[in-house]
Amino acid sequence: MLNILFIGDINGKIGRQTVKKILPDLKQELKPDLVIANAENIAHGHGVSEPTLKEMLAAGVNWFTGGNHSFGNTAYLSLYDSNLPLLRPANYADSAPGQGQTIIEINGHKILLINLIGQVYMGMYYDNPFIAADKILSNLASNNISAIIVDIHAQVTSEKLALFHYLDGRISAMIGTHTHIMTADAEISKAGTAYLTDVGQTGFADGILGMSKAGIIKTFLTQIKEPHDLPETGRAIFNAISLTIDPRTKRATAIKPITKYINIT
Repeated sequence: MLNILFIGDINGKIGRQTVKKILPDLKQELKPDLVIANAENIAHGHGVSEPTLKEMLAAGVNWFTGGNHSFGNTAYLSLYDSNLPLLRPANYADSAPGQGQTIIEINGHKILLINLIGQVYMGMYYDNPFIAADKILSNLASNNISAIIVDIHAQVTSEKLALFHYLDGRISAMIGTHTHIMTADAEISKAGTAYLTDVGQTGFADGILGMSKAGIIKTFLTQIKEPHDLPETGRAIFNAISLTIDPRTKRATAIKPITKYINIT
């Protein structure tokens, strides 16, 4: 069996500190073959940087996916064409740096990891994720693959569910990211595809989507946008999902949501 751990959006320094404190013991407990994390908010809540990625690699994360903030830190766009294990959504423009899929070889098995982004309410004219998934699977899925995992970074639950049903039976697992709120709908379909609408976030727990609450509440009250502050200390949440996949069939056999809290000082 293949054991996969997928960590929800790591949000800024407090999220990175949370991973460093929780992940080592969790790896001892779960013995994952592969640890994946969404990293689009890893560098102070907006984009990536080389130091933050290497910090999380040292903490035990193996691969990183992205989303609408992937290119938020423009000083580090070259990282997407480097040898770092970093994806951005496959349905970004063809001219964008980086790639949206990779084959990861672990213990004699090949795991296809695909990163997609939704189109509805996402603010940019991304390519169609359904068509992008079809193209990737038609080119790679028969390449002696043992598991296929999709990170769908999207706002709307209906779009995530529609993509899940569209790919049901053709992939091992679809994990949603972006909203920073873990949903309660973890399931495995009859065809053996594991699904969760959103895995949540790893970051500040006592605010709004990982940010301090005061400025956001004031924005709602006044309709004047206030700065969004990302705290570096306080109570933090660690959201993740544990997957078990049978490499002989590519079917998921278990899916378990994980939520832990810790104080970061």
